[in-house]
Amino acid sequence: MSILWSWLVLSISIGVTATLLPSFELKGVWNTIKIAALFGILHWLLGWLIFVVIGVGTLGLGFLLAFVTRWIVTAIVLKITDALSTSLSIKSFGSALIGAFIMSAVGTVLEFLVKAL
Repeated sequence: MSILWSWLVLSISIGVTATLLPSFELKGVWNTIKIAALFGILHWLLGWLIFVVIGVGTLGLGFLLAFVTRWIVTAIVLKITDALSTSLSIKSFGSALIGAFIMSAVGTVLEFLVKAL
């Protein structure tokens, strides 16, 4: 059940991001669920590897500033998701960074609300 709640929270955060950010476009409401699944799987499979590569590549600075590194990793995975899907269109990496920030903020609030229930 936890995975379903996480998937729902991620779907909502992607939908809110697409609504707020004009350069972050989703084609269709049902595609939000597909994009959330693809993003979640890619983030699970590749996110940790990208995090480690950035951490080592910055000589440990990426590990010290983990919150910034996670933000960049999320933006990179968003761009990978965009490249693999025709249902998502992100204009630039800057838009992916802003989208990652919005998704993180919305996701954090929603997860807090879900846990409070």
